[in-house]
Amino acid sequence: MAAPKLGIVAGGGTLPALLAKACFESNREIFLLAIDGFTDFAMIKDFPHAWIGLGEGGKGIKILTEQSVKEVVFAGPVRRPSLKELKLDSWSIRFFTKLGKAWIGDDSLLSAIVSSLEQEGFKVIGPDKLLTDHISVLGVYGQTSPNENALEDIQRGFNVLKQIGELDIGQAAIVQHGVILGIEGAEGTDELMTRCAHLHREGVGGVLVKGRKPGQEDRIDLPAIGLQTIQIAAKCKLQGIAIEAGGAFIFERDKMTHFADKSDLFVIGV
Repeated sequence: MAAPKLGIVAGGGTLPALLAKACFESNREIFLLAIDGFTDFAMIKDFPHAWIGLGEGGKGIKILTEQSVKEVVFAGPVRRPSLKELKLDSWSIRFFTKLGKAWIGDDSLLSAIVSSLEQEGFKVIGPDKLLTDHISVLGVYGQTSPNENALEDIQRGFNVLKQIGELDIGQAAIVQHGVILGIEGAEGTDELMTRCAHLHREGVGGVLVKGRKPGQEDRIDLPAIGLQTIQIAAKCKLQGIAIEAGGAFIFERDKMTHFADKSDLFVIGV
């Protein structure tokens, strides 16, 4: 029996195209909803698609319904706008009115989006169910391993992630010699590393740790790293990256590992 038609809600980055390609190779029918200002046209131009604004939830649902989509997957980062920036259609106005103060937290917002789509008759699935070969695994990637001090920083970093995750703040932190140089906010991981480069202390560089928030909506917001992450980490003089095994995406794994080895950076799934 053929898999139901899949709607890919496409944000930024390469994930939408990876999903589309994987579905194409498995003969699964797809349709992409590209988001103005976030989706890279070059990534999705070869696949059937339509464009919507970030506040046009009703338009998106109408398109997916007309395209006979049964399952929906969210792919790629989308910068969270203020309500004033959004041009809401009538469906989205009702959604945010019902949401109320829960708009403040990412986890509450994402859970509400999933719930609303399921009430519209769609099944929401996680991209990790379709790209299992891109999920992080336990152990060291490449030839460089963290030393004892780095392992201590990693442990401290994940303890911090648990605390900030429970407050719905972010998915990443940078630790150097036991000192928290920074935690991820709305800016994202790349900007976190750039910001913390100016806080670099004497000695071996810090460690970026990245993982899921406790109880987060995994079907939309899994952490991810890739070649660009490693390139910025090297530029910012970090000594390595620790990612939650089984709970994050690894993109361009071979290129990422090769660059990490050349740069003497470790990457480890924990």
